[in-house]
Amino acid sequence: MSLDRVARERLVRALAGSVIEHADELTSLDQAIGDGDHGLNMKRGFEAVLAALPGLADKSLPEMLKAIGMTLVMKVGGASGPLVGTFFMELGKALPEQPSRSDLVAATEKAIEAVKARGRSEAGQKTLLDVLVPVHAVLAGGGDAKAIAAEAAQAADRTTPMQAIRGRASFLGERSIGHMDPGSRSASLLIGAAVETLEFEVNP
Repeated sequence: MSLDRVARERLVRALAGSVIEHADELTSLDQAIGDGDHGLNMKRGFEAVLAALPGLADKSLPEMLKAIGMTLVMKVGGASGPLVGTFFMELGKALPEQPSRSDLVAATEKAIEAVKARGRSEAGQKTLLDVLVPVHAVLAGGGDAKAIAAEAAQAADRTTPMQAIRGRASFLGERSIGHMDPGSRSASLLIGAAVETLEFEVNP
C-alpha cells in the first residue's frame, strides 16, 4: 500500500469529514446513553486534525497516523479521545512506510490490543471494539473494501440490542439496551471513510 502525499491528505480529509458531518447524529446517540458530548468531542478533535494540514500529509504514513492519534488524545474529551487516539498511534507505530495488506492486518491487531488494554475492555461490552474486532476479522480473511465497510456498519448496528458493560452507558444497566453505541458508530464512520478512500489499496 503506497500512499503519496496527495493520497495521504485525501485520507485525512475523508476521516475528518466522516466524523464532522455526522457530529449531530453522534451527539444524539450519546444523549441516549452517555454524556451527550461524543459528537462534539469527536468533531473538535478532527477539526484539530484538519487544522494540521497540509503539514500533516507531509509526514510518512506511520508518522501521520501517530500525529493524528496524539491530536485526538489531546483534543477529544471523555473516554473516546484516549481510545481512538491510542488506535491511531499504535497503528502508526506498527506500520512500515510502505505497508502490505499483511502488514495492515498485523498492525490493526496490535492497535486493537492496545485499545483493549487502555479501556480495560473486550468485544461484547458495547464499545468501539464491537466494530474494530469483527472488521479486523474481515480484513484478515481477505475481504475487499466493500465487505469491510459493510461489516463496520453492520457491527455498529449490532451494538443496539447489547447491554453496555463498560463506559458511561454501563451505569444505565438494561436501559442501555436498544440504543446504538456512539463509539461504535464513530468507528464505523471512520472505517467506512478509510476503505472508500483507499479502495484500490485495501482490495486483495
